[in-house]
Amino acid sequence: MRLSEGGSPPTGPKVEPMKKIEAVIKPFKLDEVKEALQDMGVQGMTVLEAKGYGRQKGHTELYRGAEYVVDFLPKIKVEVVVEDNQLEPALEAITRAARTGRIGDGKIFVSDIAEVIRIRTGESGPAAV
Repeated sequence: MRLSEGGSPPTGPKVEPMKKIEAVIKPFKLDEVKEALQDMGVQGMTVLEAKGYGRQKGHTELYRGAEYVVDFLPKIKVEVVVEDNQLEPALEAITRAARTGRIGDGKIFVSDIAEVIRIRTGESGPAAV
């Protein structure tokens, strides 16, 4: 990094803080989570089908007289990027919509986003979300 004449680092465009929320939820809760996020103004999301397990560690099932273990349970992973000021309302909306009160409701992970660029227009930062 080059220093300017005053001895301080040069200042560039201000980067608006953004967060990525990854929520792993039960599949039948997807519509409720989507509606809750849309109601609070979240513009877009990515949804992935996933399989996994947490503390419930799967379960056993009986099929044609044979018992077998289902290790990985079907899950949905929802990814959204929000501005910092939307983080808490988004987390509350997801938690409220995805909760059943039973084991396996899922997890929410939050991470910092350094940059977002919209491929079509070249926009960056929150305007690209």
